Amino acid sequence: MAFSSLRSTSSSVLNRLRLCQRSISAKASSSPKDKDRDRERLIFDSERETADLTSGISRPLSDILKELNKKVPDSLIKFRHEPNGFSIKYIPWHIVNRIMNLHAPEWSGEVRSITYSSDGKSVSVVYRVTIYGTDAEIYRESTGTASVDDPGYGDPEQKAEGMAFRRACARFGLGLHLYHEDMS
Repeated sequence: MAFSSLRSTSSSVLNRLRLCQRSISAKASSSPKDKDRDRERLIFDSERETADLTSGISRPLSDILKELNKKVPDSLIKFRHEPNGFSIKYIPWHIVNRIMNLHAPEWSGEVRSITYSSDGKSVSVVYRVTIYGTDAEIYRESTGTASVDDPGYGDPEQKAEGMAFRRACARFGLGLHLYHEDMS
């Protein structure tokens, strides 16, 4: 559900909650038992609607990891040709980001360190991805290294970060099948 529709739905729930509260307080002539029953029904209904709005946002880690371990469709996989003649399959970082948003919407990522080699010809980035489930949270870190002299698109820090991000997500199982295809 899109954030804007979630926000509008939750505001409509709040408006209905306010109307019901006014309705309950307007029934001043009702018995105390009726007021308590109405209040309990109102609370139950609002909790049920809130649960419907948030279902699927946060799940147990086992469910999230099960989804991340599924094979990524071939249409999302790209090829990069290395100077040594090898071809490497990979999933672009923005696709990995979307998959994480879909299957683990409560995830976070951070650059832990950026280190340049002593000769200044390469940069390495350590990236941490954390997934938050209803039962626990778990993180994985990985590194990515890029040459400063690489003529490709983007600066070396971006390339190293993207590589580290993809590798950290692979430690959760996302796209891990790409690493094992050459072994069969």
